[in-house]
Amino acid sequence: MRTHLGTLPSRQHLPVAHSDPVLDVVIPVHNEENDLEPCVRRLHAHLAGTFPYPFRITIADNASTDLTEAVAKSLAAEIPEVASFRLDQKGRGRALRAVWTRSEAPVLAYMDVDLSTDLNALLPLVAPLISGHSDLAIGSRLTRSSRVVRGAKREFISRTYNLILRGSLAARFSDAQCGFKAIRKDVAERLLPMVEDTGWFFDTEMLVLAERAGLRIHEVPVDWVDDPDSTVDIVRTAADDLKGVWRVGRALATGALALDRLRRPFGDDPRDRELGGVPPGLARQLVGFCVVGALSTLVYLVLYSAFRLGLGSQPANAAALLVSAIGNTAANRRLTFGVRGREQAVRHQAQGLVVFAIGLALTSGSLAALQAANTRPSHGTELAVLIAANLAATVLRFLLFRAWVFPSGAATAAGPEPAREYALATADDHEPVLAHGSAHATGDFDHRHHHTPDLDHDSDPRSAR
Repeated sequence: MRTHLGTLPSRQHLPVAHSDPVLDVVIPVHNEENDLEPCVRRLHAHLAGTFPYPFRITIADNASTDLTEAVAKSLAAEIPEVASFRLDQKGRGRALRAVWTRSEAPVLAYMDVDLSTDLNALLPLVAPLISGHSDLAIGSRLTRSSRVVRGAKREFISRTYNLILRGSLAARFSDAQCGFKAIRKDVAERLLPMVEDTGWFFDTEMLVLAERAGLRIHEVPVDWVDDPDSTVDIVRTAADDLKGVWRVGRALATGALALDRLRRPFGDDPRDRELGGVPPGLARQLVGFCVVGALSTLVYLVLYSAFRLGLGSQPANAAALLVSAIGNTAANRRLTFGVRGREQAVRHQAQGLVVFAIGLALTSGSLAALQAANTRPSHGTELAVLIAANLAATVLRFLLFRAWVFPSGAATAAGPEPAREYALATADDHEPVLAHGSAHATGDFDHRHHHTPDLDHDSDPRSAR
């Protein structure tokens, strides 16, 4: 079976009468023999008393070397709603991918074993996913209504990291690192194959890709108390996270990840509805065009000032406009009008040069008129005239781009780069296995009334924490 990111159905409320688990809460653990049992019992008691749907708690053991595996199997044998899953390799991301891929629950979540997050936030976390309102949900410690108790060092690192995400990857979610997240199963099936990380950066990468794909992320303010006995290596985790930010940012910048919003994956975005008298996508195209236009105008003025030192005003204007026009056409092709791939790229640039010639005529004519009126105009006067001429040329450029160079439907006609295709190989009718990566993580899945033999799970061969 092959699947594309853009083939998801419209989100719908999950059926009220549901006999199978609706929610699968994963607890990834590594050498947590002391904290595991009280965590699972407390979580189970909370869900049994507050959650209105059937649920499951899955313990994902990341290659523990202490008695964690024995504790997990004991809990699974005692409590019907608890299951255990064993991996032979470390990595929180690897564990979440393996269990979430295997689970049949329509809503998938995870939380840290220390239960730093108040469990009263669990139902608000998953409710938007059950109702069909959102695709992913995250707990946030950085909203104004959150109540957080932790040291200054962790507070500084967390806020700095999220500022880096906002500045480098344009992330709009507030807290990437809170170990309290949920995702709809149908979204996970399409999104997880695109996530490469197998460690702590896994959920950050998942959120960035989801946001870039146009999925809706719901944030829940949480009450959170820091665990002073946490064994997480903060320095190493921060370094690995920064490497992940660089990798994802480079992939997005080079187009290696085809996640741009070619069309809403669910087809239910009200912004995509056709309204009488409003051309489709006009508002978004105007915003993108203005941003690209402002940047290219700045580049043009800098180039003009540089070229003017060694050339006359007319040659400097022509050279600066030519360079900025090529970049402007390429940026608008990709960012404003959503055209991907190399097909017709040469034609688009040729049409852009025609538009450039029109802009050159406007700006050159303005300079000629200025010089006819004043044989020795100041540099500031020249720039003022050129800015006014460029504003007029910009309006004309947008109209020509929209009506001629990139007309409505050009993204489809020009053969946009499709969303990267990922295969989902099936070992049997109930066990989807990701065809992603080359190594295996074997595990068994135990609970009270059912035992599944060892199954292969594809995973990234890189070492994890």
